Amino acid sequence: MSEKTILLIPEKTDIEFEAVFAIWTKRGGQIKRLGKYWIRDEELAKQRIAVYGNQTFSLILAQIYDVMLLSPDDTLIARLENKWIKRNIEVKKIGQVKENDFPVFIKPVIPKIFLAGIFPDLVAFNAVTTGLADTEEILVSNIIDDIQAEARSFVMNGTIKDIALYEGRADLESGKDFLSDFIDHNKEALPEVVVIDIAFSPNAGWFVLEFNACWGAGLNNCRAENVIDCIIAATVN
Repeated sequence: MSEKTILLIPEKTDIEFEAVFAIWTKRGGQIKRLGKYWIRDEELAKQRIAVYGNQTFSLILAQIYDVMLLSPDDTLIARLENKWIKRNIEVKKIGQVKENDFPVFIKPVIPKIFLAGIFPDLVAFNAVTTGLADTEEILVSNIIDDIQAEARSFVMNGTIKDIALYEGRADLESGKDFLSDFIDHNKEALPEVVVIDIAFSPNAGWFVLEFNACWGAGLNNCRAENVIDCIIAATVN
């Protein structure tokens, strides 16, 4: 990626953003911190940009500056073979959820329209989806209740650029082997750059937890110097 690319990040940042800032500037890249990011900067519009921030920040900038953000297909996980996900995952609509589905893990297909999690009953689910259309798509998954560890990876063109545990403890090398095998069998379904979270259960072994976009995912103990290319490449000018 060209060093002339300007990386746009929120004005208010945290330690992870600062790690990305340090690596990109060390490599000669430029960074611009944006406060009123919804106001178009005509000079910036003439430049090659990359975006790294939360969903609202990133999607608004993509629209304002006419760039494309590479994101995984949110329904892909429901189409994977069971050996990769180790649980039943279905795409449903909010209006299709019934009382006998619970307890269950539910995640919106459109990220962040409600907080994903384990819902004990229909009342609890209805409480967080009030006001949303019955036709909104969701991912419904049975619960693996013995998750021992979770790990985040940044992947570029089928290569794992970095992987790190962010929750619990497990043999990360075996997790990396599982992830490499998964990528080899599913490379065509993945975007050029993607974040893949995996989890370990003593009973189920390693499995794919979820996919995230590199332009919005936190480092979660991955090293900025290893994943900066994934972050920059997630914006297509």
